[in-house]
Amino acid sequence: MNQYNQPPRFRQKSSAGKWILGLLCAALLGGAAGYGGSLLAMKTTEPSKSQSGVNITQGSSPATGRVEAVDVSDVVNAVRPTVVEITTESVTSGNSLFGQYVSQGAGSGVIMSSDGYIITNNHVVEGARSIAVRTADGTEYDAKLVGTDPSTDLAVIKVDAQDLQPATFGNSNDLKVGSAAIAIGNPLGSLGGTVTTGIISALDREIVIDNETMVLLQTDAAINPGNSGGGLFDASGNLIGIVNAKQSASGIEGLGFAIPISDAVDVLQELIENGAVTSRPLLGVSLQEMNDGIYIMQVSEGGSAAEAGLQTGDKILSFDGHEVDSVAHLKQQLRKHRIGDVVSMEVERDGRTRTVDVTMKGQDQR
Repeated sequence: MNQYNQPPRFRQKSSAGKWILGLLCAALLGGAAGYGGSLLAMKTTEPSKSQSGVNITQGSSPATGRVEAVDVSDVVNAVRPTVVEITTESVTSGNSLFGQYVSQGAGSGVIMSSDGYIITNNHVVEGARSIAVRTADGTEYDAKLVGTDPSTDLAVIKVDAQDLQPATFGNSNDLKVGSAAIAIGNPLGSLGGTVTTGIISALDREIVIDNETMVLLQTDAAINPGNSGGGLFDASGNLIGIVNAKQSASGIEGLGFAIPISDAVDVLQELIENGAVTSRPLLGVSLQEMNDGIYIMQVSEGGSAAEAGLQTGDKILSFDGHEVDSVAHLKQQLRKHRIGDVVSMEVERDGRTRTVDVTMKGQDQR
């Protein structure tokens, strides 16, 4: 019998305060059935890219117009070969009576290059002693782990193959609430290639998963166990997100989440090149959100903040010219920078506003 890892937890932040909900990663959680072979999409005066001969290399954004149900079977047929099934085996330590045992897991992945690089979630492959991949045509491969990044829940694996069909990356920064969304994955670990459809329900949702704050796309396309690491596509067949989570509170459906692909590109490239994200700068502080803002609670000796003269008790007002009202927002801005960048920060100290220039340093430069 397959066994899945224990689900993580998430909380969402709202203007009314903080509330905690149970979150099960999509590799672990059940959900409602999909809508079938149609979705709400935008009708325009231009020829629909869901017609025969769909061109998925343009990376165009969904257009605005009158909403009606349309057939997306041609789009699905074009992009389904870019999504794979993933199964894993891990050795789990039990109690003194049973000792160690092998547990199995399942998830999904998206092909990012014809020579076998595949995107998935960190939580799908974390701790796995073996990883197997099955493509849409039924071919099975042993995969090796290339790199993982727990902060973004992204991972890259590699199979020894040629002429695979990679996904065409879209621009998730151009998405609008109401844009069409198509999720393809491996629900239950045995239904590879399953398609569910819906819309983008919200942008820039701040979600905390296993103590990591992430900014994710929200969709009402049904997300089920095994969808983790699968693709979220737009109506033109462009990859716009990597599915990674589902809200699991009783009686609530249609709350799935995905990592925006535009936020993932640099991370994925570093995982391929280095096996980890080595260029991510660290501010070198511990932060606390209060009702009136974000405060520095601790400054790491020798870190970026310490060398810039930031102090415990400073209230952060802006980072790189952007007002910040949450830790998630600050982290989002920080991830846009590289080690060595000089970033201007405004802080409030003793009732006065101060501007400091912070030179970004990495983990090994403290």
